[in-house]
Amino acid sequence: MADENNMIAMDTKAQEVQAYLEQAGHRVRNFPRPTLTSSAAAEAVGCSVGEIAKSILLLVGRQPVLVVTSGDTRVKSGRLKQVSGLSGKVTLPDHDEVVRCTGYAPGAVSPFILPKELPVFLDHSLQRFSKIYPAAGTNSSAVGLSFSRLLELSGARIVDVSDIQEQQIETGG
Repeated sequence: MADENNMIAMDTKAQEVQAYLEQAGHRVRNFPRPTLTSSAAAEAVGCSVGEIAKSILLLVGRQPVLVVTSGDTRVKSGRLKQVSGLSGKVTLPDHDEVVRCTGYAPGAVSPFILPKELPVFLDHSLQRFSKIYPAAGTNSSAVGLSFSRLLELSGARIVDVSDIQEQQIETGG
């Protein structure tokens, strides 16, 4: 029964986020299948992996922070500690902690309508693109925004905490 109640709460949160985005003049896209990776999201949206704005909850020591970065980047722990002013090991939280800290299930974390005490960092890597696509409250949704609009609607702080990863080229054999 607890899982059912959690699902209802998540649906309510998703509806709240999507209403917020639509009231702000943005069209939310909902997909028939989950987009749990940046690659899957890019395929659903029809964009490059770099244009996906992935939202990652990380723990610095025991303090949660949310990093919104390009789908083709990797967050660098040292830089995250420096910009956050926190110390300790940088780790990924478990499922329950993601829900508790953000109100979203892993895979559905969106940079909108977050608890005020959660620091939100928007990585500069997303500025490379005219339009970027963060999740819109579910694990199968996205909304297209400019970097400046994402900054405005999320209340985030611009930082440099990620490095662009070289794409691996698959060859047929």
